[in-house]
Amino acid sequence: MKSTAIDQLSKHVPELNSSSGRVKITAYALLLLALVTAYFIVTDHIPTWSIDSEIIIAALGFLVMGLFFSRKQAYQEKYKELAYRKAFAHYAMPAHALILGAIAHAGYMNGPVIPTGWWTVVFFILGWFMSCIGALLWIRSAFDCGAENLAFLHVYHPEKEKVAKSGIYGILRHPIYAGMLMISTGLASLNGNGNSLVFIIFIPLGFISWIRLVEEKELIERLGKSYLEYRQNTPAFWPKLQDTGKFFVFLFTGR
Repeated sequence: MKSTAIDQLSKHVPELNSSSGRVKITAYALLLLALVTAYFIVTDHIPTWSIDSEIIIAALGFLVMGLFFSRKQAYQEKYKELAYRKAFAHYAMPAHALILGAIAHAGYMNGPVIPTGWWTVVFFILGWFMSCIGALLWIRSAFDCGAENLAFLHVYHPEKEKVAKSGIYGILRHPIYAGMLMISTGLASLNGNGNSLVFIIFIPLGFISWIRLVEEKELIERLGKSYLEYRQNTPAFWPKLQDTGKFFVFLFTGR
């Protein structure tokens, strides 16, 4: 049985209603991710390009995602009921590929070797812990009504939107982004070279800038005081100390 989120997406993306359509969407997503990965593999052979490419591709991902928001009116006027489907294919999917490709690249990018020491063990433990927690959080959040949020359906179809405060969204405002940040931190720590560790500093700045300047700005315009109160009371990426227990219960049980 389809989840409620997939049902909602299917109403606006006709391809999701057929097996061939779902195959085409999957193939398109994998092709985009493969192209980004191929770019990284090629540029990693140029030592001075590795961290530059990482930052440029991640930043480009956020910029392209911004077009999904800023081009909304133009797409609605041009494509009518297919506006969301067109904008997601043209902007959101390429942006996701760029950002996810950059996150994955943190685990294999080249860079200055850091001498081994006691910190090597710390990087190893932190890397596996953050990678596993992040992956679990991402998966759980996507199934906890996160598919619609990940697909930004509310941007083009806000008519039934309200502030989500149940489940993981009562603990974190952006659990899917939090999972991605944890995964990137984990992969970069396991890689353990100078460039990957620099990326750990950069990528949170990218997500913070994105949610403050684009995503939450748009949410505040639509939801007003209710979202401002939610933002004030609910952290974006890491739970409050008193909610840590609930956070790990959600990770392991999905509730």
